[in-house]
Amino acid sequence: MERWFRLRLRLVGVLFLAAFVVVVGRAYYLQVRNGDVWQKRAEQQFQRAVPLAPQRGTIFDRNGEEMAVSLENDSIYADPGRLKDIAETARQLAQALDLKAADLQKKLSGPRGFVWVKRRVTPAESERVKALGLAGVGFIKEHKRYYPNAEIGAQLIGFTGLDPQGLEGVELAYDQYLLGDGGYLLMEQDALGRGMTAGNNVVREGDLGHSLYLTIDRNLQFLVEKELAAQVRAMRARAGTVVLLDPATGRVLAMASQPDYNPNAFWKYKPEQWRNRAICDSFEPGSTFKIFLIAAALEQGVVKKNQTIYCENGKFRVGGRTINDHKPYKNLTVPEILKVSSNIGTAKIAKSLERERFHHYIERFGFGAPTGIDLPGEAVGLVRNPSQWFEIDLAAISFGQGISVTPMQLAAATAAIANGGTLMRPYLVEKIVDSHGQVVRQQTPTAVRRVVSRETADLVREMMAAVTETGGTGTLAAVPGFRVAGKTGTAQKVDPVTGGYSVDKRVSSFVGFVPVEDPKLVMVVMLDEPQEQTYGGLVAAPIFSRIATPALIHLGISPTAPRQESPLPPVIEARNLVPLAPLIEPAPGGEGPGRMPDLTGMSYRQVLQVMERTGLNIRLEGSGRVVEQVPRYGEPIRYDSEVRVRLASSS
Repeated sequence: MERWFRLRLRLVGVLFLAAFVVVVGRAYYLQVRNGDVWQKRAEQQFQRAVPLAPQRGTIFDRNGEEMAVSLENDSIYADPGRLKDIAETARQLAQALDLKAADLQKKLSGPRGFVWVKRRVTPAESERVKALGLAGVGFIKEHKRYYPNAEIGAQLIGFTGLDPQGLEGVELAYDQYLLGDGGYLLMEQDALGRGMTAGNNVVREGDLGHSLYLTIDRNLQFLVEKELAAQVRAMRARAGTVVLLDPATGRVLAMASQPDYNPNAFWKYKPEQWRNRAICDSFEPGSTFKIFLIAAALEQGVVKKNQTIYCENGKFRVGGRTINDHKPYKNLTVPEILKVSSNIGTAKIAKSLERERFHHYIERFGFGAPTGIDLPGEAVGLVRNPSQWFEIDLAAISFGQGISVTPMQLAAATAAIANGGTLMRPYLVEKIVDSHGQVVRQQTPTAVRRVVSRETADLVREMMAAVTETGGTGTLAAVPGFRVAGKTGTAQKVDPVTGGYSVDKRVSSFVGFVPVEDPKLVMVVMLDEPQEQTYGGLVAAPIFSRIATPALIHLGISPTAPRQESPLPPVIEARNLVPLAPLIEPAPGGEGPGRMPDLTGMSYRQVLQVMERTGLNIRLEGSGRVVEQVPRYGEPIRYDSEVRVRLASSS
């Protein structure tokens, strides 16, 4: 029995020892190994973390001038559990902050222990609330995005929301770099979520986001926007765009769109004003596209520089349609075709090049694909497969109709001619720098591919220089002290009612670079639906001159040519497929007053004007624009037959 007693005593001792080891081990695990985890869980029982908006990095121009900054502002919050009189507090706060008292009272009466009253208030609003001395109302510093230059560079820089995530432009494209780590506000609370202390809240700061250095020059950006806005107003245009590139590197020096907006109050403007038209809008380039056709034809050897082409005395039938030049030409050399902007000459060159090779070079110049610029929302335009081209399509595309491009694509392709034949990727952000001043990312010029040889590019460059000289279509683009290379364009817009080309809506454009010998600036100017004039040589070319003249001085580029007098007015460039003012052609055999003109797309008033000019008695049905006509275009009008048109609205 004594032995059995000692055995049981030892067994109990071992069990107690084992239990003690387990308890100690568990205590060690909880308090030492996982102490931090349980400490945080304990804090969560009586602390609440309110996330604060992170501070975004600064956006600078190429010279270090601020384009977007983050400024400290007071944000006002309330602890409803500590408010003495919710209704009276709501009334006073609403009056000081220009809020609705009923909405604020409803918010303060909710079950939450923390409520934002108003975030990022103005200094005046903050002072008014502080003067009230309300218990349960607190202040915290948050950062608000501010654009010190207002409208300058608005579409390319973009703006942010309240969070503040980037919503447009560079702010959106580089949001992951600009957006830092947000801090948070720690508040002590009881089990019901009510605040337990007054004024002892702790703010833990976040990390500042990276800063960006852009390729644009703020002074050039201001100059471009000023001149573009002035011309849009003068021509009563619907919109306008200018792109300024460094052809050797692809750096964007300036990029502007009209109408513009102020990103500090973006919500007051229409969303269409936020849009960066240089990359988001596509249009038919018109005669500016001829330089790429001629470059392709020279590269392939289907034409020679001094080759003469017969231009049919101003009218040429292709695929059942008539192509017109602005005046009758007989024999023109290739440089002369570009200089006077002959549609017939370029159509014949395109026929020699044929569809597959022309389409190949269109793609080589970057049309129909994104340029790769570091901005969101880039459009690619429209380039149809050559298998879908009819004979008239080949001719029309040769002078820039039946194809659509973006201003940025047009600028990049023109830069390839200017720099000797290499397509460069355009870019907007030069480098990214962290909060300690260390370069995180550096962009360098990127050559996409060689499009044409240097010899071909040099030939086309000299041909484009003749366009801005006496007898060319772009003489108003001249810059004193420099030789300018360029090309004008005027393209008809598609009418949404008829599906054909509009008779009165145009896109006027000019592309060019300066100086010809060593191009430093490539510029694309586009005006949408100008009212006072429509030809690119009269509307867009002067903008080039007014921007390039001071821009070259600003960049320190010395004159390369003798200073010339004011340029002569330009030669009016060739019309496109649909005649601007259709006239009656004689009917065969004299059996009627003539052939039916093309009235498609005309308004009621324009049809009446045709009736007055031609003496035709036309019966009009409906309202809007002409969608049907009897007889059809080109058919003879008989004295004993009815002549009528039917009009319909876009709705």
